[in-house]
Amino acid sequence: MHGEAWVNKAIQEADLLLAFGMRFDDRVTGKISHYAPNAKKIHIEIDPSEINKNVQVDIALVGDLKETLQKMLPSIKTVDHTEWLDEINTLRGHSAVRDIKNLPDNGHLYAAHVINALWQVTKGEAIIVSDVGQNQMWTAQYYRHDKPNTSITSGGLGTMGFGLPGGIGAKFAMPDQEVWVIAGDGGIQMTMSELSTIAQEGIKVNIAILNNGYLGMVRQWQEFFYDKRYSATPMKGPDFVKIAEAHGLTGLHVDSRDQVIDAIEAARKNPGTVLIDFKVEKEDSVYPMVPTGAAIDAMIRRPLPESVIQES
Repeated sequence: MHGEAWVNKAIQEADLLLAFGMRFDDRVTGKISHYAPNAKKIHIEIDPSEINKNVQVDIALVGDLKETLQKMLPSIKTVDHTEWLDEINTLRGHSAVRDIKNLPDNGHLYAAHVINALWQVTKGEAIIVSDVGQNQMWTAQYYRHDKPNTSITSGGLGTMGFGLPGGIGAKFAMPDQEVWVIAGDGGIQMTMSELSTIAQEGIKVNIAILNNGYLGMVRQWQEFFYDKRYSATPMKGPDFVKIAEAHGLTGLHVDSRDQVIDAIEAARKNPGTVLIDFKVEKEDSVYPMVPTGAAIDAMIRRPLPESVIQES
């Protein structure tokens, strides 16, 4: 639904899908009758109830993924896919979802600026725990998780409020690792009582709140499909910095792009937990987006700024 455009297009053009340990849920497939129409599908899944539940596959293997692959690998022959990989790389080059230069240059602070700066400052080595909603999608897009076990999220369960307690758990599991929680102003309010746990246990978990004054993911749907008839999505949140300070923690306000890196670096140097309230663009959306009931290559994409259009 919010996958990068080149990935969705590659799936639609593929002649074989290897689906290992996945559910083929509607967020992945879009309109099932139009999903990977030219591809044969091999599905390995430990839960037999998931086989052919949503998508009919050509070969189904029920079992533990690691054990199944270990049995299969000796029988698999190496094949040259250079031509297809070149085509995929070409598609990838035309889909600059991670290129923050394509954001409107209107002086506003965008969530992508914050997350991309966080990736740059931490050199991609921090454990990032995302909450649920737009922040979850942007984190996947703009923090380039190049190392395994550095991205923690609740997946498709929709558990708003996961980020802060998830970050605490990550820090206890990996006390020597740098841990950042990225949350929206909606999700953080569901579990911000866990700031008391952080203060009591004296642990270091930095918190980046992408504060846009909305329940952003729902607002995005209301903008695209309901003519901006916003209902129950605008939010009047508290002063998160004061809440952090009330727990004996450090809080910072950031409302412009030139403050972002300094705030992140200050949080990293502080021996205790730091909460940063980033006031980001209110009506920004996650792109691309596949509307409900559409094929996954029928994507809504971010409109390019006029400057980019003129350059091209």
